Amino acid sequence: MSSREEQAVLRNEPNVTAETVAEHGLSEAEYRIILNLLGREPNLTELGIFSVMWSEHCSYKSSKIWLKTLPTEAAWVICGPGENAGVVDIGEGLAAIFKMESHNHPSFIEPYQGAATGVGGILRDVFTMGARPIANLNALRFGAPEDAKTRHLVAGVVAGIGGYGNCVGVPTVGGEVNFHAAYNGNILVNAMTVGLAEADKIFYSAAAGIGNPVVYVGSKTGRDGIHGATMASAEFDDDSEEKRPTVQVGDPFTEKLLIEACLELMATDAIVAIQDMGAAGLTCSSVEMADKGGVGIDLDIDAVPQREDGMTPYEVMLSESQERMLMVLRPGSEGTARAIFEKWQLDFAIVGRITETGRFTGRLDGEVVFDIPVRPLVEESPEYDRPWTAVEAPAELAPITAPMPHLEALQTLLGCPDLASRRWIWEQYDHMVMADTARRPGGDAALVRIHGSGRGLAIATDCTPRYCRAEPRRGGAQAVAEVWRNLTATGARPLAITDCLNFGNPERPEIMGQFVGCIQGMGEACAALDFPVVSGNVSLYNETNGQAILPTPAIGGIGLLDDLRRAADLALAAADEVLILIGGDDDGAGGHLGQSLYLRELLGREDGPPPAVDLAAERQNGDFVRGLIADGTVRTCHDLADGGLLVAAAEMALAGGIGAALDGPEGAGWWFGEDQGRYLLAAPPAVGEDILARAKAEGIAASAIGRTGGDALTLNGGAPISLATLRQAHEGWLPAYMSGP
Repeated sequence: MSSREEQAVLRNEPNVTAETVAEHGLSEAEYRIILNLLGREPNLTELGIFSVMWSEHCSYKSSKIWLKTLPTEAAWVICGPGENAGVVDIGEGLAAIFKMESHNHPSFIEPYQGAATGVGGILRDVFTMGARPIANLNALRFGAPEDAKTRHLVAGVVAGIGGYGNCVGVPTVGGEVNFHAAYNGNILVNAMTVGLAEADKIFYSAAAGIGNPVVYVGSKTGRDGIHGATMASAEFDDDSEEKRPTVQVGDPFTEKLLIEACLELMATDAIVAIQDMGAAGLTCSSVEMADKGGVGIDLDIDAVPQREDGMTPYEVMLSESQERMLMVLRPGSEGTARAIFEKWQLDFAIVGRITETGRFTGRLDGEVVFDIPVRPLVEESPEYDRPWTAVEAPAELAPITAPMPHLEALQTLLGCPDLASRRWIWEQYDHMVMADTARRPGGDAALVRIHGSGRGLAIATDCTPRYCRAEPRRGGAQAVAEVWRNLTATGARPLAITDCLNFGNPERPEIMGQFVGCIQGMGEACAALDFPVVSGNVSLYNETNGQAILPTPAIGGIGLLDDLRRAADLALAAADEVLILIGGDDDGAGGHLGQSLYLRELLGREDGPPPAVDLAAERQNGDFVRGLIADGTVRTCHDLADGGLLVAAAEMALAGGIGAALDGPEGAGWWFGEDQGRYLLAAPPAVGEDILARAKAEGIAASAIGRTGGDALTLNGGAPISLATLRQAHEGWLPAYMSGP
């Protein structure tokens, strides 16, 4: 075919109008770049390719200049951001591979499939690098419980996560769930997967080898999910329900077959490069592989397995049908690969070749239907330094008068939506499949055994969005520090984090200011705690009719335990042990109640500054506590977070079925303030004296605040509240809510 003939074919589609460009989420300026890049008008398929590749979801055009400021390196980091998932060395020839990603908009529109395909997508990000997935987690944010849609969304999302994860055979071991009216029109569903691989057998996505075959494996391509990446890059309005066709449909049983087939092929020498088909499907996987390898790819669209008749090139290239992978194979290995995938009853098709042209081309019936230079498609994607305004620091709180006795307040807090037991949720997840889950959900971090060894990984997710709204920089630092503390409280050595950065419309300076502040705080915490970012995801435009969510930089972290037998647990283990508070110097005043759950749930206020984050003290206190756990001195430990000291003590008592008598100042700030960098330990009296002496010698704030025993909690010798009463409040709210009308 001559160049002139190719151009004729390329133009053989309806003219691209200004309205068509806008419908594809591209600005006039961005379209002008496309015209200059191609030297001609694009056809509709090419416009669709640019649309998804330059979407916020795929290109990070509003965030990448800030993401580049995050610490990403450490001696144990094998692969940082830029691949499908992050990779860290965990010793003994093994690597942990992990990532967190969002599926927010699809889950709001169709909660079951949106959440299910979010799980499937993050699993593929991990096993595409050669890892067997060993754990799933999720970080969920829903609207106010009284909102008309919240109960429906909770039920659908939880069922979708359980339905996919349980069927695919990977345990769901932890996560977090919060409620706030800011999420009424835009919930958050962030999914995280951790896998294990041999450290010297990691698979990457850079295509190589001119003439090498490009192979499609997995499920057939359908019309589901078209424009999913574009939808994820736009805010919602009253017509968001009309976007239901852009939600993908998942099949966990096919995903299980795909995992096994890919891992089997990875045991051979057949694979040059591999990439899952996630957002933007065949388009994004092809372009990313070609760009990273500095090569071109020529696709035969007729060869793509399709489950629907009459699909156009536009539909094939933009479909986000699930359970699909793209590979570049070594010449001569096609037969071996085909046999493996046919054995697992999966589609296998050679759909293209690697070329030296540096162009991304596709043919239908032998005729060129799109032709785009790869490197400019990637490198010329927009990069915006959005204007931003710093969030004004909130005024300090005046002294708080307690509205009720502290133990009555404790009962109220333990039964509030943000602190009530999540048992109703995690009992719907299979958290024991694979038989390596070392601790059921409900602790500071999930613990998963490294198969065949006595070592383990601690895994946690966390974020406190109300802090991020009040002071983004402090909130971003706190989110990282909280995950670091979650891992430390089990005795694990924190290694690295993944993130899922959920914000509103970045074109609004106040929203961009939230994003910038959170990134700055995260970077400071990662550097101070030696806790690098190795993977992640940005989800912007999370708002409906101009109402943004709370800024929510969800953090997922992993840590290493050299001996699971020494792992600490939050449950009180025996009577007559001393309770020791590590960290903090609160004098009992109300100054640390700003943005606390106490303030919100009991006084209906969401004001004041969030607690300070002293990263030097955080590091010192955490290293001290981890040392106590490692040498066997401490087996009971809980980090302090939402609800403060009294809530932490109650959670320990409820987990162990043992009460405690607590002593301290009368002020609500002491008992409910959410000061950072603190832990509550339990130990026999003689051991407790040793801990206090060691803390004093190292300049660490530590104090004995009570003794364990009985079946109730008391404060300063006052009237007790039984654990049975607290348990009823704590365990009762979510089941009662979900059984409502």
